Amino acid sequence: MATKLYFSRDTKVLAHVPMASAGSKNMYFDLPVLDGFSFSQSMNTSEITLNEAQNTSGVSRRGRAMFNDSFAPVEWSFSTYMMPYTSAGGTKGSAGKGSATDGGHCEVSEAMWAMFFGQTGTAGITSDGTNLDIVQTGSNKATVGVFDLYFILGASQAAAAYNYTTGAATANQMIYKIADCSVGEASFDFDLDGIATVNWSGNGKLITEEATLDLSSSTALIYEGISNTTGFIRNRVSDLTIAGDPSGSSVTYATTLTGGNITMSNNLSYLTPETLGVVNQPLGHVTGSKTVGGNFTCYLDNASSTSSAEFYEDLVEATSDIQNSFSLTFDIGASTAPYCNIRMPTCHLEVPTHSIEEVISMETNFHALPSDFDSTNEIDLFTFVGKDVNA
Repeated sequence: MATKLYFSRDTKVLAHVPMASAGSKNMYFDLPVLDGFSFSQSMNTSEITLNEAQNTSGVSRRGRAMFNDSFAPVEWSFSTYMMPYTSAGGTKGSAGKGSATDGGHCEVSEAMWAMFFGQTGTAGITSDGTNLDIVQTGSNKATVGVFDLYFILGASQAAAAYNYTTGAATANQMIYKIADCSVGEASFDFDLDGIATVNWSGNGKLITEEATLDLSSSTALIYEGISNTTGFIRNRVSDLTIAGDPSGSSVTYATTLTGGNITMSNNLSYLTPETLGVVNQPLGHVTGSKTVGGNFTCYLDNASSTSSAEFYEDLVEATSDIQNSFSLTFDIGASTAPYCNIRMPTCHLEVPTHSIEEVISMETNFHALPSDFDSTNEIDLFTFVGKDVNA
């Protein structure tokens, strides 16, 4: 009997998200993930042991017992490229369309951004003929969006696109569903020789094996843009603008990135009951402090009064500043479609550290902060501009 094996490169990932109201999942998004995805769930157990002296016969009991207490939250992670595009228009979801507007700007992972910053797949997402804006005005919540993830192993062997059956005699798939997922963290690195990539990770309640998933005729499936070969953003054509007033006067520093990272985290905690005599399942999550930060690296140069050497000197000499505040604007793709702009207007910068190599460089850690505790403006500009999906 032949053995059916499954390969990571033959896997498709779908997200089932609520579009109109939290908890009501009604739209599927095809997420074109990269190699290196993972998902797993473990069991929390209790071990019972004895610790006693020997009896009159010289025997001491040394056995032990194990009990299943609860399922730990599912841990999942995967990466997607930043791939903005302009839609051909039509009914959203019908024929895979991402926008009802011809020329409307979209991004293949926009549902993940929405679920990170809000509770529905449209939270903070504004698409028009100019750009796709992502805002976080609804992110100050005790919970973030809840959605389902499907990992379909052997997906490319299906007899029809988006029609999958576990254990079929022909074109055998394996469908794993992770119920009630939430996005804990999103991060991306500025690898100059790479393509702009977002690393997603989070948790879910339970992994189950599903018998079928047939979306072949669904009008609630978005896949437009995933095959757009002109939609990739190149990291090398990215730049950073730093503006602040460490010396009491407004300065805009000229820096050229050699690397860096931006990481955003919801700092989720999962709650699980502890009832005796049953195997408990995770109840759900609550959010912690929202953190946005990262680091950037640049060469140490002294070519002008706004160079990286002057930037370092101004930070070091600001010895009386209890807090500092800088605006950081990352232009990923150099404002030539496709590209992404991210501006963090109130960043606290740490003093840069020098890296002594053949060419001396500096690394600076930053923390994007809201203007006050009630605000959600750690990021006040998060914009994608795409290219024609049919280009």
